[in-house]
Amino acid sequence: MSPLDGKVALVTGGASGIGAAIARRFASGGARVVIADVDPVGETVAREIAGAFVRTDVARLADNIAAVRTATKLFGSLDIAVLNAGIGEQGGFIEDFRPEHYRDLVSVNLDGVVYGLHAALEIFTEQGSGAILATASLAGLSESPMNPLYAATKHAVIGLVRSVAPVVADRGVTVNALCPTFIDTPILGEAIPFISDMGVAVLSPERVAEVAELVLARGGTGQAWPVVPHGEPGPFAFPDIPSIMSDPNRQVPEAAS
Repeated sequence: MSPLDGKVALVTGGASGIGAAIARRFASGGARVVIADVDPVGETVAREIAGAFVRTDVARLADNIAAVRTATKLFGSLDIAVLNAGIGEQGGFIEDFRPEHYRDLVSVNLDGVVYGLHAALEIFTEQGSGAILATASLAGLSESPMNPLYAATKHAVIGLVRSVAPVVADRGVTVNALCPTFIDTPILGEAIPFISDMGVAVLSPERVAEVAELVLARGGTGQAWPVVPHGEPGPFAFPDIPSIMSDPNRQVPEAAS
């Protein structure tokens, strides 16, 4: 049986790209899906999958709460929250820095996940179960000189996921991150041919949706799952960090007599 069968899922940014692919895959697996997006095209996707659409600006906490409550009102519960809405970086970090776009980037890519987590956890904590997937990026696991601000928001999402997961584990809630490489979505726009010419793979949104379902089936938490063109999908192995404990071999000076 699919881990999606009979579940209710909320997908932010579900009007196109990765979000739409996840919404379609989840619906095909037996889930009832609510698409939360600022783009009214989400209504078309919702009709296609016999789901529901709620206009949602993820940069607003109230909108995230309203989206979650819409899902529970329409379908009686909420089991999965996919916090996927995101925007790409515009302009350079040094020569063409745009403070207003930087604020938009943080508001959607990071605040949207923070607010979505809060909204979903209100329901999941009460019912004692739930799964949260946040769309980060491979740029959140490494350096990204061409998009440093975008990478910063995605590093933050992964840090948030890994830090919140142990806090809510005893409440029956899992929290994981998807970390796709370049995906054929509106965020890349006209850059796709140039990326392909460099020999870098550009994957379909459906590949991310496939990995999203696999993450739910595995049932782990606090993990970041790369979505790349090779190998079997699996959680990223984070390196051990230096110990913060006192050195056990440290010599303690004797007290003066």
